[in-house]
Amino acid sequence: MSTQKNEGKRVLGIVGSPRRGGNTEILVDEVLRGAEEAGALTEKVILNDLEIAPCQACDVACEETGECIQQDDMGEVVEQMQRSEIWVLGTPVYWWGPTAQFKAFLDRWVGVRRTTFKGRKIILAIPLGDGNVHTARHTVGMLTDSVKYLGMDLVATLLAPGAMNRGQVRQYSEVLAAAYRAGQEAIQKS
Repeated sequence: MSTQKNEGKRVLGIVGSPRRGGNTEILVDEVLRGAEEAGALTEKVILNDLEIAPCQACDVACEETGECIQQDDMGEVVEQMQRSEIWVLGTPVYWWGPTAQFKAFLDRWVGVRRTTFKGRKIILAIPLGDGNVHTARHTVGMLTDSVKYLGMDLVATLLAPGAMNRGQVRQYSEVLAAAYRAGQEAIQKS
């Protein structure tokens, strides 16, 4: 967690890629760097480092209490989500969708109180190995629809088509500049 000038804004980066130092993490880091330089406090979560079990569709506790009965790392991530006004959701495209780590995290949103989501600003960071942005349509659609359904505000969608090899997105100066700018603007317009 970095701490520069705090203007009361917190930004949480959530990396859904199992590849450390890969394209997804680089994009998320660039958004966080822009937010930090605009005065925000930032945190980053690497989903692959956590134990987040898939939703068990128990339909009991979360509907009655607003909390999931599973005892894993999702509770800590939800606390970080509650503290942050802006979330950077990063996942590469795997078979036209998010990674398994990210999908398990997303599915567990069903067990989170809806007030955790309402009004949050969202930045999507999605690299994909295919050079055609159309390949990301299901991932983008799933996340865009989820954000809208939960009353969040999608402020930027960053796509990096053709970024397959680890770190390849560093060659995409326009995408990196857009990521940095998205972090800056999310703070400045909040």
